[in-house]
Amino acid sequence: MTFANPEYFYLLLFLPLMIYWYWKKQEQQIVELQVSTIKVFQTVPRSWRQRFRHLLFLFRVLTIVFLTVALARPQSTSKGENVSTEGIDIVLVNDISGSMLAEDFRPNRIEAAKKTAIDFIDGRLTDRIALVVFSGESFTQCPLTLDHAVLKSLLSEIKSGMIEDGTAIGMGLATAVSRLKDSKAKSKVIVLLTDGINNKGFIDPMTAAGIAQEFCIRVYTIGVGTIGMAPYPVQTPFGTQYQNVPVEIDEKLLQQIADQTGGKYYRATDNKKLKAIYDEIDRLEKTKIEVTQFRRHKEEYYTAAFFAILFLFLELIFSQTIFRKIP
Repeated sequence: MTFANPEYFYLLLFLPLMIYWYWKKQEQQIVELQVSTIKVFQTVPRSWRQRFRHLLFLFRVLTIVFLTVALARPQSTSKGENVSTEGIDIVLVNDISGSMLAEDFRPNRIEAAKKTAIDFIDGRLTDRIALVVFSGESFTQCPLTLDHAVLKSLLSEIKSGMIEDGTAIGMGLATAVSRLKDSKAKSKVIVLLTDGINNKGFIDPMTAAGIAQEFCIRVYTIGVGTIGMAPYPVQTPFGTQYQNVPVEIDEKLLQQIADQTGGKYYRATDNKKLKAIYDEIDRLEKTKIEVTQFRRHKEEYYTAAFFAILFLFLELIFSQTIFRKIP
């Protein structure tokens, strides 16, 4: 609640003066009489005119109070925002091959990639996002959607071994392109994450990159894996054993895919670096948001004006009827 003309509240400063003037006037109307005893007056009941003799003055005070409030023009205010966005359609392409179980990331590469992707999704409230997974072949785990809760749930369910093992980078990229080729979004982006070398699938990665370029799709590629050797869990009759395996990432290929489509190649060697890469992609691919604020004011002085008129009317009626003074 706000007031359009709050300066009218200064009129209320006259109320104490009115009350003081009324009190002094009542004192002047008292007539002193000397009598031997007042017992006889104590037994006489007070009339209702005596009991309510200050009612007219109360009506006058209330009239001034409500009239002042009405003049100050109370208003209820509602505000809101009109938001327009230029949405971005994003496809996350995650490698789920067996090598993603290597534990140079904590707890391993695939779980680290899932957690970082979920954090990335949480920051893209107005964008449609899809999820494609690949190893020896590829499939769409979640189509483009604004329902990020469902997307994150499906992302959390992916694991190595869901499909034939291998690293079909071209297949994963082609599947993502098929999800974006008919998109009407202002910007179309693929974030492809892998830890290996293309060794499966019937689509060459550079052919898929060329198709992405034709549809104006930007591809950011991420190679995950430490430099050198990485611990890899192996199941044996004596439980899980670890052996160091060489980290082999086709960085040249990933760089070429990014360059051809106007994206960028990144190398993540640990969890912290992987998060920093997603943060940078998030900054590079910002959704344009235009916000227009508006306010609506609704006049609320009608109630105060009604009571001011009511108490003024009551004072006039009562002063000419019940409390009418005999001339």
